[in-house]
Amino acid sequence: MKTIEKITLVLFSTLMLIVSVILCLTIFGWIDTADIGNVLNIAISNNVSSNVILVLSIIFILLAIRCIFFDSSSKEKEEYKNGILLENVNGKLLITKETIENLVNAVVKGFDSAEEVTTQIELDNENNLKVFVNMSVKENAVIKELSTNLQNKIKEAIKRASDLEVKEVNIKVKNIEPVKDNIAGV
Repeated sequence: MKTIEKITLVLFSTLMLIVSVILCLTIFGWIDTADIGNVLNIAISNNVSSNVILVLSIIFILLAIRCIFFDSSSKEKEEYKNGILLENVNGKLLITKETIENLVNAVVKGFDSAEEVTTQIELDNENNLKVFVNMSVKENAVIKELSTNLQNKIKEAIKRASDLEVKEVNIKVKNIEPVKDNIAGV
């Protein structure tokens, strides 16, 4: 919470406390409503006090509008949608989706049977991580074995690098690439 929001909250809470106490005292009959009216008339009829009340009222109106319609944490939340925010006593760490995608691409490229790779990362509201890998494989690849090995390696690499648990690793083989012969002139 920012400083201005803390000050606003303290001022608003104090004002509401005073109003609530006055209303309770009035309901119990310990303060006469005519006395409250007389105090307000005196405060408003004095030029200095009426100006102070007017300025305070305008400030409270503006602060209320700001707090109701402009959420200061929305920018922060928007930034964190692009990754996973980890916090500890020393500060914050934002691991972006692009970082995780690059890590996954590096893992996939480590397999000889894998060819063209595109990766997409999805995060839900609970920071559950889902990895989607689209790739082409060489024609001599054993797809089921390759995908199982890739899923395990991707989960291990992300856990080792970022200490994040991966909920799912979904692999889509979009094409089988023929193996190119290295024989020239045949």
